[in-house]
Amino acid sequence: MTEPVSDALLKLLGEWEGFDVERVETEAEGDDVFGAPAPRLVLMLRAKAGAPKRCSQCGAIVEKIHDVSERRVRDLPLGEWDTWLVFPRARLQCPRCGPTVEAVPWLDRYQRMTTRLAEKIARLAQVLPIKQVAAWFGVGWDTVKQIDQRALAQRLGAAEDHLDGLRRIAIDEFAICRGHQYATVVLDVDRKRVVWIARGRDQEALRGFLTALGPTRCAAVDAVAVDMWKPYAAELRVHYPQAALVYDLFHIVAKYALDVIDRVRVDETNRLAAAAGQGKVREARRVIKGARWLLLRNKANLKTRGERVRLRDLLRANRALFIVYVLKDDLKRLWQYRSPVAALRFWKAWRRRALRSRIPALRKFTAMLERHLDGILSHCRYPINSGVLEGCNNKIKALKRVAYGIATMPTSSSRFARRFPEFPDDPIRIAHKCPI
Repeated sequence: MTEPVSDALLKLLGEWEGFDVERVETEAEGDDVFGAPAPRLVLMLRAKAGAPKRCSQCGAIVEKIHDVSERRVRDLPLGEWDTWLVFPRARLQCPRCGPTVEAVPWLDRYQRMTTRLAEKIARLAQVLPIKQVAAWFGVGWDTVKQIDQRALAQRLGAAEDHLDGLRRIAIDEFAICRGHQYATVVLDVDRKRVVWIARGRDQEALRGFLTALGPTRCAAVDAVAVDMWKPYAAELRVHYPQAALVYDLFHIVAKYALDVIDRVRVDETNRLAAAAGQGKVREARRVIKGARWLLLRNKANLKTRGERVRLRDLLRANRALFIVYVLKDDLKRLWQYRSPVAALRFWKAWRRRALRSRIPALRKFTAMLERHLDGILSHCRYPINSGVLEGCNNKIKALKRVAYGIATMPTSSSRFARRFPEFPDDPIRIAHKCPI
C-alpha cells in the first residue's frame, strides 16, 4: 500500500540529512509485546540531487561512485507503527582510503538502526532492565546490551575532567565481598559525586588516586574528611601537607559505641554476675544484658514508653553506664562549634570529666581522641563530613546486588573488553567516573 507524503508527517518524523522521502508504504507485521497487531511504516528515501558524498573513513568529499546498494534500517517508532527506512547507500572510490561506503550522519557504522533510535534505547536501558527494553522495541537482548555498553563507554570517555576542581573531598571504604575485602571510595564533597574507587583500603589503594590527581591538583585541595584509619592519614600527609584532615562525627561516635559503651556494658555484666553468686547469675546479668541497642540509640529515637522507662531504670541502677551514656551525647556537641577556641575549651571540659570517671575504656578512648584533636577541631573551619559518602556506599552495595548474575562483566578476558579495549579492565574502577 502506497500513500502520498504530507508535510505534517515529515515534520513529525524529522529529516534525514542527504536524503528526501520519496514515498511511504505500510506493511503488516506480527504482534507487539502486548499481543496487539504491530504494523510497519516503511519510508522509501532517495538521495538528494547534488548533495556531496563523504568518505566514512577520512570524511573527504568523493565524487566517484563505485556502486550503490539498498539498505534497510530501523528508526524511532511513530505512534504504534514501527518505522523502517529504505535508502540507497553508495560505495565510493576514495583516492585516499580506497573503496569505502559513504558517511551517513544519522547512521553509525555497521548498524541496522538510526543513531536517534540507539540513543533512545540507551537512555531507557539506564532505568529499565534490558529484557523489557528489548521487548518494547522488538529487538534482540544482545542488541540492547551492546548499545548500552557502547553508551556507557562513551559516557566514561567523556568524563576525563572529573578530577578537576577538587577542593574538599571525603574518603571512606566499603566491603566488596566476604573475607575483609574492601574498596576505597573518594567523593567530591562540593559536587556530591564519586570521583574514584580502587580495591583495598591501604596506602596503595589511595596512592593511585593521588598519583592520577597530580601535584598541581593535589595542592588545590583544602580539606579531606576521613576516618581515623592510619594508612589513609599517612598517605594523605605525603601528598596533601597543606590540606586539613577532618575527622567526622559519624566514625568517632561509632568507635565510641564499640570501644566504650560495648566494653563497659560487658564489664558491668560480668561484674554483677560475679558479685551475685552462682545462684543468681542469670538474674543479675539480665539487668544489663540485652540493653545494647538502648544504650547505642539516641534518646530521641526511642519510640515506645517501655524503652524509655527501661533506659531510665538501667542508667539509675548503674553508674558506669550512666557516665558513658551522658558523655556520648555531650561529645556530639563538639562538632557544633565554629570557633576553634570555643571547641578547644569544650574539649578540655569533656576530657576532664572522662578522666575523672576512672573507667579504663573511657580513659583509653579519651587518650586516642587527644592524639587526633587537630583533625577534630578542623571541623570548625571546614564543616564537612562523610554522610553523603556513606549514602553513596549504600548505593554501590545496591548496585552490586542488582548486577549479580550479569553475564558480561567488563573484565580483561570478556568479550566486552575485546570490543572496547579503552574501557577500564577492573569492574571496581569503573564506578569512579559514574554518577552515584
